[in-house]
Amino acid sequence: MITERLGKELLFFDGGMGTLLQEKGLLPGELPETWNITHADEITDIHRQYFEAGSDIVLTNTFGANALKFQDDTFPLKDIIDTAVRNAKKAALFADIEDRETYIALDIGPTGKLLKPMGDLDFETAYETFKEVAVLGEEAGADLIHIETMSDTYEVKAAVLAAKENTSLPVFVTLIFDERGKLLTGADVPSVVAMLEGLRVNALGINCGLGPKQMLPILSQIAEYTSLPIIVKPNAGLPKQRDGVTYYDVSPAEFAKTMEEIVKKGAVLVGGCCGTTPEHIREMIAAVCDFPAVPCTPKGRTIVSSYGRSIEIGTGSKIIGERINPTGKKKFKEALKEHRIDYIIKEGIAQEEAGAHILDVNVGLPDIDEVAMMKEVIQQLQSVTSLPLQIDTVDVNAMEAAMRIYNGKPMINSVSGKKDSMNQVFPLIKKYGGVVVGLTLDENGIPDTAQGRLEIAKKILASAALYGIEKKDIIIDVLCMTISSEPNGAKTTLEALHLIKNTLGVQTVLGVSNISFGLPNRPIINSNFYTMAMQQGLSVGIINPLSEEMMKSYYAYHALVNLDENCEHYISHYANQELSGLTVIGEHKGELTLQSIIEKGLKDDATRITQTLLETNEPLDIINQELIPALDVVGRGFEKGTVFLPQLLMSAEAAKNAFAVIKDVIARSGAPAEHMDKVVLATVKGDIHDIGKNIVKVLLENYSFDVIDLGKDVPPELIVQTVLEQEVKLVGLSALMTTTVVSMEETIRLLRKEAPDCKVMVGGAVLNQDYADMIGADFYGKDAMQSVYYAQKLFS
Repeated sequence: MITERLGKELLFFDGGMGTLLQEKGLLPGELPETWNITHADEITDIHRQYFEAGSDIVLTNTFGANALKFQDDTFPLKDIIDTAVRNAKKAALFADIEDRETYIALDIGPTGKLLKPMGDLDFETAYETFKEVAVLGEEAGADLIHIETMSDTYEVKAAVLAAKENTSLPVFVTLIFDERGKLLTGADVPSVVAMLEGLRVNALGINCGLGPKQMLPILSQIAEYTSLPIIVKPNAGLPKQRDGVTYYDVSPAEFAKTMEEIVKKGAVLVGGCCGTTPEHIREMIAAVCDFPAVPCTPKGRTIVSSYGRSIEIGTGSKIIGERINPTGKKKFKEALKEHRIDYIIKEGIAQEEAGAHILDVNVGLPDIDEVAMMKEVIQQLQSVTSLPLQIDTVDVNAMEAAMRIYNGKPMINSVSGKKDSMNQVFPLIKKYGGVVVGLTLDENGIPDTAQGRLEIAKKILASAALYGIEKKDIIIDVLCMTISSEPNGAKTTLEALHLIKNTLGVQTVLGVSNISFGLPNRPIINSNFYTMAMQQGLSVGIINPLSEEMMKSYYAYHALVNLDENCEHYISHYANQELSGLTVIGEHKGELTLQSIIEKGLKDDATRITQTLLETNEPLDIINQELIPALDVVGRGFEKGTVFLPQLLMSAEAAKNAFAVIKDVIARSGAPAEHMDKVVLATVKGDIHDIGKNIVKVLLENYSFDVIDLGKDVPPELIVQTVLEQEVKLVGLSALMTTTVVSMEETIRLLRKEAPDCKVMVGGAVLNQDYADMIGADFYGKDAMQSVYYAQKLFS
């Protein structure tokens, strides 16, 4: 088994497939996976070359093989995968490799679609798509599953669960990061590592998108955070063109030289991606084969994450916002019963703006479907905030349902020292990943002493270890009893905090406000107790971040113990604030402007506020003074990396709702419709990956462009025909795969001939400015907003 060798020695992957297939005659728009059947000897020969170059692991030619791409019986998916595995096995059998042990990895690439709520692909549909491929791959005889070139943590999660729940094969995962160390959907390295380690993959890393030198900083981050074996598979630099032929600008010798540094920095599974050849792999292996494998060391970091943000617990104290919880909140209970999700979303946004690091989510009421409500609230919150969430429920079914569809590694509240609780919750943590709150109570209740609570904490940790759950994924809640009925409650809690933190070295959490239940002016007690708890080792406080008293305690404590460098956070919050008496914000007050509603992605509110504004304002004034400024703010944030793709798309949806109301009013008034400049968008022939194209479409439409979306796998002739018939002056082309960039070039060449006045903008993971210039594009958009700016400039 390959798992016995992981991390103990260097193992070598193969290199690129697409560029080699093009050299062998793969036509523009032709699906590479069909060659498993139609050109089996050619595929086998490529695999053989890699085995003889020294590859231990060769990937099947199945990157795009899934039911979304192969939907008819012309090339049945089962036949594609069966022959792909058979070709690789045949290559291993006939390769001149003596007795070297080799492995066949089932290659699984992305679907090319965004999952809901960002896109239109349901999580479970994606899961079933990947499941079919994984099952067929194992049945065909693959030795492991390699999920690669992923740009969305949500899609990765669906793929990993599909592989692990339905096969017995080891699972490797690599993702495509940009030079900032971000995925397309916003995830950074720590959040990716946290989620994948929680899902218990066998190895993880990076592939595609960048050359070996550009991957070095990202590798350093991965090595800092992961305890798993690291995979690195760079491109052979950047794609260029010579005499009409695409090539990559990093030679085998240059590639091998940088791979030496990559191995020294901790990668133990190395290979190549786009543009690399058997010669690249041969020279790489010759350069590093005698290097020792850098040992995988436990990092012990307690991290929770979302699709776009990671929070490490243990440095200073962190805040969990407590307000998404019906306990003691009449308005919140009413909102739950009336299914007013917008009220819940606003509570989350308000707490994020007030300084919360994590949001608690509790929607448990006797007369609602908690499973359905928990799933909906989790998904809606994750569409407007990048904060990690704490799934707070005693209903195990609701807990599992939420953990399954959560995008990231959540906190889970909670498990107790009761045997039944641990037997129910720990299997879920093992399966889905998460940082779980351990309550220091068991069948005998809550111990009166700190020592008693320590013993339960030990029992929780010992039981977790039996499931393979490390101490880093347990946060102990020593519980606090109200001092109105338990006079020594605070003293016992503080003693237990100190004892457990220092004896077990585990992170701690408290629901701080419980201490004052039944007393007047509770923020006075809460804020002072909060400071005392942090001093005794409280890692995370579940508090109301809208309480100014609690936040004053938080910022003052961190400044006093030098956890706020140069008191920067304290000064930024209080430098211009006059000292006042007791303040409890309590509710998030004040009507939001349409601009702020759109920036926050509140779709329902955007419709309502727009209708109100139209009673006293001209439609064009609303567009120019509210809608466009909001979209500009979000767009600039996206470019800077402070706004993530889900937020960008939800803001676009909110703006779309507002535009719809305005357009309806204009139409009913009989006023002539505003002229809209036309833009044709298409994913080029042979490519089914339309994520980038769809993002550009949403944004262009919100900036009042008339978008003609031709979809994916679009022949050049159809694009040209549409341009001529519709008199279009701008075309946007997208491609993800190296094998389909030639279709992009062919399309541009035909447009130049038939519609020379039409401008062409291009984008996609395999493109860069130099390559866009070489294929004759007028503009290369590094991200969706740049394409919008180009369109605005062109038509202005």
